[in-house]
Amino acid sequence: MKKVYLETFGCQMNVSDSERVATILEADGFEITPFEDSAEIILLNTCSVREKAEHKLYTRIGQIRKSKQNKSAMVGVLGCVAQLEGETLFNKSEGIDFILGTKAVGRIARAIENSKVGQKQFVDLGEREENYDWFVSEHQRHSPFISFVPIIEGCNKFCTYCIVPFSRGREKSLPASSIIKEILKLRQEGVKEVHLIGQNVNSYRPPTDSRLEDFKGATPFSRLLRAVAATGIERIKFATSFPRDFHTDIVDAINEFENLCNWVHLPVQSGSDKILKTMRRGHTVDNYLKRIDKIRSSPRQISLSTDIIVGFPGETDADFRETLKLAEYCRFDSAYLFKYSPRPGTPAFAMPDDVSAEEKTARFLELEKVLRHSQFNSLQNELNKSLEVLAEGFSSKSKEFLTGHSKCHKIVNFEAGESFLGQIVNVQITECKTNTLFGKIM
Repeated sequence: MKKVYLETFGCQMNVSDSERVATILEADGFEITPFEDSAEIILLNTCSVREKAEHKLYTRIGQIRKSKQNKSAMVGVLGCVAQLEGETLFNKSEGIDFILGTKAVGRIARAIENSKVGQKQFVDLGEREENYDWFVSEHQRHSPFISFVPIIEGCNKFCTYCIVPFSRGREKSLPASSIIKEILKLRQEGVKEVHLIGQNVNSYRPPTDSRLEDFKGATPFSRLLRAVAATGIERIKFATSFPRDFHTDIVDAINEFENLCNWVHLPVQSGSDKILKTMRRGHTVDNYLKRIDKIRSSPRQISLSTDIIVGFPGETDADFRETLKLAEYCRFDSAYLFKYSPRPGTPAFAMPDDVSAEEKTARFLELEKVLRHSQFNSLQNELNKSLEVLAEGFSSKSKEFLTGHSKCHKIVNFEAGESFLGQIVNVQITECKTNTLFGKIM
C-alpha cells in the first residue's frame, strides 16, 4: 500500500479538491498519511491568487528534495499553479514528476500510475470528466462536523487583477438536485454545518432543476438557499459572494431560516469608484453600500466580512482615503487585507505598478488599524451575550479549551472536555481579545 502525503495551499475550493483527491486514492488502495517523511508520494495542491502563494510551491519542492527521507519520493503538483504553468513548471523547479490541472484531479490515480511505469514529466490539464464524482469520504473531510459543498466552479467576471478565470475556467453551476442529495447524506452522517462554496456563489445559475421550483426567491441562488435550509441541516454558510450579483433577497432568505447563518462575506476590494472601474469589478461604491445597508438592517445582526486590496495601479492617496471612508462606514466584523501584487496573464499586469512598496505598506498599516478597530468593537459587542458555537476541536494553546465558530462566524474558545466535540453549545462570552472570543458553557 503506497503512502501519500497531501499538502494544500489556498482557498476552500482547493481544500475541497484535496478531499476528493484523498477519497479517490483511498478507494484505489493508497494510504493517506499525515507524515511527509514516511510518504512515497507527495502531492502539493497549489494556489496562484498571489505571487507569494506561488513562490511557496518552489520553496516546498526544494525542501522536499533536500530532505534525506524524501529524495526518492514521487512529487505531483496539482491545482491552480499547475493549471497556469503547465509543463513549464518542469523547467522552473527540478524534482516534479507530474502535473495535474484544476479539473484533472479526478484522474490522480492514472497520473501516479503513468509516472510509476516511467512516463517522465506527465501533464494533464484537461477538462473535468462528465461523470466526475463530487463525493468525499467521511474520514477524508477536513472536519467530521463541517463539510464544504461546491455549488459552482470557475469565474466569468475577469477582474483585471485576478488570475482565477484562467486557472479555474468559466462558471459552471452544479445541479440543485445533486447539491440537496449531498447535504441530506451529510446530515445523516452527523455533519452539523455545510459551507456552500464557489468563486462566486451568488452567480449560481444551474441547468433547469425541478428541485428549485417549489421555493420562492428572486434569484436561483436565493432559491437554492431556501431549498438547502429545508433539508434541516443545522447550520449553513456560504462564500464567496460577488457584490454585483448579491441580490438583497439573500438577506430575506437569511431572515426567514434560522439555519442560514448570519454571516456574509462580500469583497469590496476598493472604496474608490475610479479604482473599482480599473479593476473591472462591475459595482460602484454607492450600490455596494446599498447592499451593506440591507445587510445591516437585518434583525439577525448579520456579521460582515470583506477583502480589500491596497496599492492597485493608479491608486492615489485620495483613492485610498475613499477606501478608509468606506471601511469606517461599513464597520466590517473582519476583513482580509492585501497589498497588490501583479499576476502575469492578467490585464493589470500590463498596467504600471506605480505605488511603491513603501507606500503600499504604509496604506496597509493605516487601513489595518481602522479594520482592527471595527473588528475589536464587533467582538466587544458580544460580551455577556450567549452565542451558539459549534465545538470543532481543541484550542491550539490548551487541551482544556475547545474552539469553534459562532453562527456569525466569530472564533470562540471555551473551557470544555472532549465529550462536547461536534456539539452546538450555548457559550456565554466573558472576554474578547484581538481576534477571538472567550466564554463558558451556559
